[in-house]
Amino acid sequence: MEAQALGDVTALRPPTLLFNLVRYFFRRRIPQPDALVLVESGSRHLLEGLIAGLRENWGEVPLALVTCYPSLPAGFPESTRLYRVTDYRGREARRRLYRELDSSGTSILGLICSGEPLMPKWKWALALRLRAKVFIINENGDYFWLDRGHIGLLWKLVLLRTDLRGSGAVRTLARLVSWPLTLVYLLLYATVVHARRARRLIG
Repeated sequence: MEAQALGDVTALRPPTLLFNLVRYFFRRRIPQPDALVLVESGSRHLLEGLIAGLRENWGEVPLALVTCYPSLPAGFPESTRLYRVTDYRGREARRRLYRELDSSGTSILGLICSGEPLMPKWKWALALRLRAKVFIINENGDYFWLDRGHIGLLWKLVLLRTDLRGSGAVRTLARLVSWPLTLVYLLLYATVVHARRARRLIG
């Protein structure tokens, strides 16, 4: 189902996909929060610890939650619209979800990026499909906006998730560098072997 969720995104025309991806990335302005959607793609306690601060910042803005859990996290108001991904099986159902969230005036989208394998493709599919400014929530419950003003924080997160820090960076970079060199060596070796064999046959 995760792969299908991402497949719905790749069905978009490339210009539309690109526009949705960079719509707010190059703008530091925060849009008027007409509706806030949170994607529970991580441990439940992260949103439970964050919701009070979000309500304090944005007041009684309409709230929606996309989750794989059957109920709302603690502290969420009963008025929260709950969207369970298990209720949206099949391409048409997922498209209906995208339309519902988009037509509700969603202007801000929060994604948990805590390194946990929970709804990874769902969150990025929603980030690409919805016309909303995205903020990232890490495993500490901190968050930052996904825009050019926070490239430094975004880069640190990428390094953390790809193990490109400290000794892990050396190992990962070594693998990245050695792979193409190994491939070239094997191709050259195969070429030499076949050339020698062909020469023997001709001779």
